[in-house]
Amino acid sequence: MSKLVAGLAVILLMSTGCSKKSECPEENTVAPASEEQMVKDYLTANNLTATKYKSNMYYQVLTPGTGGAPNACSTVSVAYTGKLTDGHIFDSSPNAAFNLQGLIKAWIQGIPLIQKGGSIRLFVPPSLGYGNQSITDKTGRVIPGGTLMIFDISLFDFQ
Repeated sequence: MSKLVAGLAVILLMSTGCSKKSECPEENTVAPASEEQMVKDYLTANNLTATKYKSNMYYQVLTPGTGGAPNACSTVSVAYTGKLTDGHIFDSSPNAAFNLQGLIKAWIQGIPLIQKGGSIRLFVPPSLGYGNQSITDKTGRVIPGGTLMIFDISLFDFQ
């Protein structure tokens, strides 16, 4: 009888793990070529080198970190600054915690590229950010839809 209970427990654990994984699928959105070109033009104009991710987002690993990387299902503790290409900072926090699944696609894809203690700069095409939706930042400035954004993110911890 105990073998049956143990076997059922193993099956239950395995099926729970699978269902949890399916609840948190990998983020596979790809920005169109026109948006990729927008990022490439910015990088070229500013003499910057960055790595292309499969989604057409570009990034720079500033510090790789150690101790494992989060996944798309993780809750992350970070410091971040979001700015526009003209240098205007539209959002920042020295200490914030988020579930990656609730964030913009670029963060879901980009933060797992570093490990705990690491930092990254994301060059975010509109489709992986706020899309064509205009937003008003904390200063009251309207950020038009279709805007390239840059995020500097430091990963403190994750669960």
